[in-house]
Parts: sequence; structure tokens; C-alpha cells
Amino acid sequence: MAEKQQSKEEQIGFHKGSLSTLAKERQELSRLLNIVEQLMQMHIGSLKELGVDVEKEAEEASKDGGSGSKKKAPIEDIL
Repeated sequence: MAEKQQSKEEQIGFHKGSLSTLAKERQELSRLLNIVEQLMQMHIGSLKELGVDVEKEAEEASKDGGSGSKKKAPIEDIL
């Protein structure tokens, strides 16, 4: 019986450790996504300053590349 209890405690420890690691990984992924989003916004802003109509180009690319029934792709996917 002691073997089974110890095994259960080991399993609990394993799962708790895994959750802790995954939570840290999720936090890091979120941080990376925020950085990427900031960089994309900076580039979009620079294009707008240079006179590029980013929204218009996104609409044109959406019309040329997709069917009418598909959902409009986000601007960041098109750029």
C-alpha cells in the first residue's frame, strides 16, 4: 500500500511540476507575441508615414487571393 501511495504522490508532483513549467512557457509565449505585435505596429506606422495605404492594399490582396466566401484575412497576415 505504501508503494501505491508513493507512486500517487510522485504522479501528483509530476503533474504539478508540468503545470508550473507550462504556465511559465505560456507566459513567455505571451511576452513574445506582444513583442511581435509591437514590431508589426511600428512597421505599419512607418508604411503609413511613407504614404502607403495599408488598408487598401490589404483589401486588394484579399480580393485577389481569396474567394468571396472566406473571411477577410487580418492585415498582419497579408503584409
